[in-house]
Amino acid sequence: MIIYGRNPVREALRGPRVVSEVWATSGAARERWLSAAGVTVHLARAEEITARCGSDGHQGLCAQVSAYRYWSAEEALAEPTGVLVALDQVQDPQNLGAICRSAECAGARAVIITERRAAEVTPAVCKAAAGAVEHLPIARVRNLTDFLEQAKEAGRWCYGADGSAQTAYDTVDYGPGPVLVLGAEGRGLRPRVAASCDALVAIPLRGRIESLSVSAAAAVMLYAATGTSGP
Repeated sequence: MIIYGRNPVREALRGPRVVSEVWATSGAARERWLSAAGVTVHLARAEEITARCGSDGHQGLCAQVSAYRYWSAEEALAEPTGVLVALDQVQDPQNLGAICRSAECAGARAVIITERRAAEVTPAVCKAAAGAVEHLPIARVRNLTDFLEQAKEAGRWCYGADGSAQTAYDTVDYGPGPVLVLGAEGRGLRPRVAASCDALVAIPLRGRIESLSVSAAAAVMLYAATGTSGP
């Protein structure tokens, strides 16, 4: 995989993935963290880097990295504490990246995505996440409702984000290891997924548009959940 952008490359060098080669413009190659990384750096023109990574948003850097290793459901549920963020067929790479960035910054244990009809970890997601995916585990599951049942059996409470819910997101005691469940752009949670949640919560909207983006909603709920002291 070729990733691009200064933060994604820098965090890949700090994370568990193998970075085999880096291509950098003369200006980007002067970054101290890059020269100290001990990786092969090839000087290249900006247009050459654009051609190699397929984007002009590379900020003068791209790198060849090993494939991303996803967690299993069992790994995500191995510890009883730590917030999990479960995404119901979120397909926009920018939203997935932004959610991962917020989840990593908030100290979440992992993000859960589905194997089908969902964005996966691509170079665009790495860029949108500013490299957060290098430090945040992401698990892929075949069936989200099955995963939520597993989570509940493991003692976790599942809270779905639903704009029509009667319970406000900031009135809930999320406890030490909640699962925050957020739906796809536009249609929200699928009925079966919503029914699998222990409770549905809403984020009040006081403006004129009808909804937050899923990434903004995730950030709001993450900090509500991680700021709540459970029993």
